[in-house]
Amino acid sequence: MADEYDVVVLGAGPGGYVAAIRAAQLGLRTGIVEKTVLGGVCLNIGCIPSKALLKNAEVAHTLQHRGKEFGFAFDNLKLDYGRAFERSREVANRLVKGVGSLMRKHKIDVHEGTGALTSANSLRVQLNGGGETELKSKNIIVATGARPRSIPGVELDGETIVSYAEAILFDELPKKAVVVGAGPIGVEFAYVWANYGVDVTIVEMLPHLLPNEEPEISEVIEKAYKKLGVQFHTNAAVDKVEKSGQGATVALKGGQTLEADKVLVAIGFRPNVDNIGLEAAGVKVRERGGIEVDDGMRTNVPSVYAIGDVVAPQGYMFAHFGSAMGIVAAETIAGHPTISLEYRMLPRCTYCVPQVASFGYTEAQAKEAGYEVKVGRFPFQPNGKALGLGEKDGFVKIIGDARYGEILGAHLVGPDVTELLPELTLARYAELTAEEIARNVHAHPTLSEALMEAAHGVEGQAIHI
Repeated sequence: MADEYDVVVLGAGPGGYVAAIRAAQLGLRTGIVEKTVLGGVCLNIGCIPSKALLKNAEVAHTLQHRGKEFGFAFDNLKLDYGRAFERSREVANRLVKGVGSLMRKHKIDVHEGTGALTSANSLRVQLNGGGETELKSKNIIVATGARPRSIPGVELDGETIVSYAEAILFDELPKKAVVVGAGPIGVEFAYVWANYGVDVTIVEMLPHLLPNEEPEISEVIEKAYKKLGVQFHTNAAVDKVEKSGQGATVALKGGQTLEADKVLVAIGFRPNVDNIGLEAAGVKVRERGGIEVDDGMRTNVPSVYAIGDVVAPQGYMFAHFGSAMGIVAAETIAGHPTISLEYRMLPRCTYCVPQVASFGYTEAQAKEAGYEVKVGRFPFQPNGKALGLGEKDGFVKIIGDARYGEILGAHLVGPDVTELLPELTLARYAELTAEEIARNVHAHPTLSEALMEAAHGVEGQAIHI
């Protein structure tokens, strides 16, 4: 007889496992299906191990390039990337074990195998240990994530021409690398590799690094990367990538050719909608691949829900989007009060150095949407804490609606700005104005004072500039 549940979640990434926990908290009998490892891409080969590598790279940068500034010197510095890699795996594995503990704590049944819907209320799971099982459930949450896209005509071989999934598992680095795509993944890998001595070139078809950010944000990153020694070609489209000897050749449209030991293709993701039984359940898929859902994460089939990258709401793919969507899905199923997510206003982060964080409209987008805007901008250079850290580059920019004072967006580049963003997204959620942020007393000296000053600046009243 098949196991029967109130909710079965297909996929145990940061969207899926959070949805399962919230469903269990609400008294629903819950199961989860995962074909690889609990925590999905994020915990295993994405967000978490990459942050460990980025920390190593930041320390390596300080040791190699900033000793004179901080007053220390030593001979024969050795950078051991193998140890950095090991540390990244230790961090990832610790969190994966933590997710397993949470599954046990909340009495969530974990089915290790490859699942596919066989109807709107059933799944078949090919178990990793052999055999199969059938699960019956009143509700199913699809949380199967996304996989890397490649350039048309370019095959990822996993060794020379790779995606992030292979690159993050390198325990030895190439001497020379080309990174195709200057989004968050591309610029983060470029920072790590460059600080461990790799000759890195980034290729981006749009005009700037981090092309989805405010242009002035991108300009700060471009200046920092030039100083770091990273080469980059913007407004540059890739014609073809071919393996050549022990490496690869990247041919750009226009005739330029780049040689590399490794090529990292980081141009985006494709939702995992294939071979998971959506047709059998009658679930509709958008023309561009993602599953369409309403505010409660319902698909067109009443008992089937979808969350995270497999939905790619408004094109966004971030782990925290999936987690937030998972909570909404579980609460909708349980009939518990929940919220509607305003995807444009959720946080977006890039963990290069300097860091980048943003949400909402850019200044140009706000004007195009018909808003009359007021902008407050404050640099980190006059900020005492930033100067003490030796991290004075960057700024905070807040975009406000001139008529009602609501915050339409914010764009930050500088030291640890990913940690500053929640104050601003909370203010948006709570419908606070820039003036109210400015009147909130911020401790001194802190980086957060730059938020206060930028908020004052929306009304033209910044104090320290």
